[in-house]
Amino acid sequence: MTDSTADHWNAGQYRERHAFVFESSRDLVSDWLRPAAGERILDLGCGSGELSAQIAHSGAQVTGVDASAAMIAAAKSHHPGADFEMQDAHSLSYRAAFEAVFSNAALHWMAPLDSVFAGVARALVPGGRLALEMGGGANVLVVRESVEQSLSELGLPALKHPWIFPTPAELATLLEAAGFTVTRLHLFERPSVLSGEDGFRAWLFGFGSGWLSPLTENERADVISRAEALARPRLWNGTDWVADYVRLRALGVRRGV
Repeated sequence: MTDSTADHWNAGQYRERHAFVFESSRDLVSDWLRPAAGERILDLGCGSGELSAQIAHSGAQVTGVDASAAMIAAAKSHHPGADFEMQDAHSLSYRAAFEAVFSNAALHWMAPLDSVFAGVARALVPGGRLALEMGGGANVLVVRESVEQSLSELGLPALKHPWIFPTPAELATLLEAAGFTVTRLHLFERPSVLSGEDGFRAWLFGFGSGWLSPLTENERADVISRAEALARPRLWNGTDWVADYVRLRALGVRRGV
């Protein structure tokens, strides 16, 4: 994760309650990135390092970077087979250092994306590839609308959510402008189970704490409670919460010689 404004991440909670974020994207490694032994690969927004470790099992030399000290500490503790370090995605220090860059569920935290993709292009050798997945288009739209309506009903100020969810055309335009040729692009729905009666609240505590941080503790509690009630008819299936995830994947090749 790479929200550099504040390190509000709880790595233990992330691994325990939100493992679907990396478990559901393991095929992004095997089918889109396709790492090879000896390749130098950067995992951008590596979080707690699970997919970095999967890439390293191929024999690739993996460097995972994240802006969260908590996530980097967890990655180092659980996955000694890769290198991990803190870096801001908007000011990557690498120059022609990798054959591939990988990113899962992190880029939507990184507005503005143009500076991020420029840094990724600099980090790659010519002909190097970028394989990514992020939220796209209407990702968690019901969740977002429920929180926004809750704020309005409670007479609280509107709060801009922290994410950027581009359309395929918007993402392709950004990548092309940064020097990539887009060879593959896929937008798809992936309903994601937030297990347990408290799944909706756990998701907001895990991913929305920065969004709701301007509120007092009591205001946050009221907003989450009301948002949960508003979302229940659309996201509760009788056993679990099922978040309305929409994912956007892309594969790009860095132009140049």
